Amino acid sequence: MMNGGDDAAEAQNKSRTLRRLDSLDVEASCVPGWQDLNKGFSTTLTLKLAFESIGMIYGDMGTSPLYVFSSTFNSESSPHRDDVLGALCLIIYSLSLIPLIKYVVVVLSAHDNGNGGTFALYSLICRYAKVSLFQNEQVENQKLSGYRLPSPDRAVRRGAKIKEALECSAFAKGILLLLTLLGTCAVMGDGVLTPVISVLSAIDGIQTKKASLTNDHVVFISVAILVILFSVQRFGTEKVAFLFAPCIFVWFLFISGIGIFNIVKHDAGIFRAFNPYYIMDYFRRNGKQGWISLGGIVLALTGTEAMFADLGHFSVPSVRIAFSTVVYPSLLAAYIGQGAYLLKYPEDVSQTFYKSIPGPMFWPMFVVAVGAAIIASQAMISAVFSIVEQSLALGCFPTVKVVHTSSKFAGQVYIPEVNWILMILCVIVTGIFKTTSYIGNAYGMTVLAVMLVTTTLVTLIMIMIWQTKLHLALAFFIIFGTVEMVYFTANLYKFTEGGWLPVAFTSILIVTMAVWHYVTSRKYKFESDNKVSMMSLVSRLESDLRLSRVPGIGLMYTQLVQGVPPIFDLFVDNMKALHSVIVFVSVKHLPISSVPLEERFLVRRVGSKEYRMYRTMVWYGYMDSLIPHQEFEDLLLGSLEEFIKVEGFALKMPDKSTHHENFDESEDSSSNSLHPTREKKSGSDSNQEANATSTSLINQKIEELETEWEFVSNARNEGVTYLLGSSVVEASPTSSIGKRFVVNVLYDLLQRLSRKSRVALQIPHKYLVEVGITYIL
Repeated sequence: MMNGGDDAAEAQNKSRTLRRLDSLDVEASCVPGWQDLNKGFSTTLTLKLAFESIGMIYGDMGTSPLYVFSSTFNSESSPHRDDVLGALCLIIYSLSLIPLIKYVVVVLSAHDNGNGGTFALYSLICRYAKVSLFQNEQVENQKLSGYRLPSPDRAVRRGAKIKEALECSAFAKGILLLLTLLGTCAVMGDGVLTPVISVLSAIDGIQTKKASLTNDHVVFISVAILVILFSVQRFGTEKVAFLFAPCIFVWFLFISGIGIFNIVKHDAGIFRAFNPYYIMDYFRRNGKQGWISLGGIVLALTGTEAMFADLGHFSVPSVRIAFSTVVYPSLLAAYIGQGAYLLKYPEDVSQTFYKSIPGPMFWPMFVVAVGAAIIASQAMISAVFSIVEQSLALGCFPTVKVVHTSSKFAGQVYIPEVNWILMILCVIVTGIFKTTSYIGNAYGMTVLAVMLVTTTLVTLIMIMIWQTKLHLALAFFIIFGTVEMVYFTANLYKFTEGGWLPVAFTSILIVTMAVWHYVTSRKYKFESDNKVSMMSLVSRLESDLRLSRVPGIGLMYTQLVQGVPPIFDLFVDNMKALHSVIVFVSVKHLPISSVPLEERFLVRRVGSKEYRMYRTMVWYGYMDSLIPHQEFEDLLLGSLEEFIKVEGFALKMPDKSTHHENFDESEDSSSNSLHPTREKKSGSDSNQEANATSTSLINQKIEELETEWEFVSNARNEGVTYLLGSSVVEASPTSSIGKRFVVNVLYDLLQRLSRKSRVALQIPHKYLVEVGITYIL
């Protein structure tokens, strides 16, 4: 029940922002400010997050010393001393150039409200320029606190021209989306290769102590570990996550300590590798073979993208501190130590890591290595789950079940279908390739594909949004793009030696996501083109004597945010009845990381008040989880109550700020009669009469609002029914062969394999009513 005085004052203040009530061009409720996401953390919290990030982010990069040198050189021959120095020089400068300068200094600044990854970069570009191909762009999005971008202090003509060119070119929009999907699919491909190469390379070291074990034994042990790893995914990582950071931190201490030991014991002159001359000499000496060996060098960079992709779980300063103070120095010490060992024992190149470990430290190091490999695999698997969830939110992936495994951390999810597919693929890849050399050829392809996409998108952001000077932006693109392209071509040369694997994975994933996105976008256009007009709606409600209103609230799900969906007519034709209160629900996933709960719902009225029909748009960011149905109903009814209260005062309060607003044309024009023309009076009589009139109107309005809200509350008590369309999509008979194949074959197959919409929307089955609808595209 509504309280008169306080509610009246609050609603009157909110009503000043209301204009046309049957349009989502305005807010229907107060939008509070959002916390300052750039606000710094305390030093203690930053250091704590930095320590935790070591376990969650850097496991993949930290395990690279297990296999980099063995993948760079041919195990059948011993490398020359100068070749060892040249390869080490390449590793040192690659680590300094890509992870340290590109990512730590530049890319981490391109976060989306604290979240990173390919979708975050695409989100920033879409919110600056109208290039999004997702069906979620509405005027109201700009009112969300997390959606707004700060305006530049000065307009730069080249940025405006690039923005205009992107907005006017459908081809450019498609390329941007394709790049985003490519980067996303490449990371998902890493979810197969990271567990395989990490676990296999860690277990492989046991042969240095147990010569009786063959490669088949190593493969069998690796497969067993992988099966166990994927089998425990359903329990979530929260229970064991507290071990991640200490274990990986100990790993970094071990590899740096052993590296220093090898430098001191074998050849302190290894520091000559800091001289860039050895890079030129390396290519001069080896020619084409030196270029091909870059496919092994690039494995030192694996896991770099995780710094940006997993940024949302930590903070920019914490990730930078962890890499600069622990990860980078430890990796340098490890690689330099291995280089010093190879200068003395070049014949051990195939087992460089384990051969360089002092005897008493072997078994402790082996145990920690296996633990680090499992953690690196776990982090990558969790990242794939998060990426699939983001793709689902943006309509680019078939519907799958998402299980939230943590009550504390929304980002910890488990997707059964994806988990078992990853496990099967990991077992197959391990059984087929058996050695890390072939898997390394495949692994480098996915790593470099993500890096190239990131370089391209960040360059666009630098020019358009950051207003960076053109020569600096071009320098960033040319330097890093050239280095990454050289590495990419070296991996491409090994296409037949394992490089085809990530290409196959990525191609299948891109086709899947592109087909799903294309058809869902066409379905939205079909609904938009065939929506029920307001005139037709009014005519049916007023003239169809067979149509009755039954007690209860009906939540009718639709993609539309304007007009009445075509499924409405099907419900009326089949049911011959409507609930006493109808709410059209549009769930929209925006290309931003998160939408605050208090900004989640936007409500408006459909038609006249006596129809008791409303519309609500529910916003989710790509990192938000769906609200459970009971909580969803409570929040929805709370937003509806607030809307009714605010709307009433906006329309009927005798306030000058709202008297000349544009109201919904469906509203009764007699509302103006509440401001009757009276003869002018003077003195206290006029003031008293005005006050009495104002008080009377307020009391009348409060009574009307209470009556309407009581009606809605009673309907809620009668029960809430979810109304959903069960769709079948078919291509038009006149469509091209390609379109018919995409819609009737590929999409139909994906739809059959995916979960139903009611599962994705978490709609309780016992409260669901479905009506079939066929879309002809």
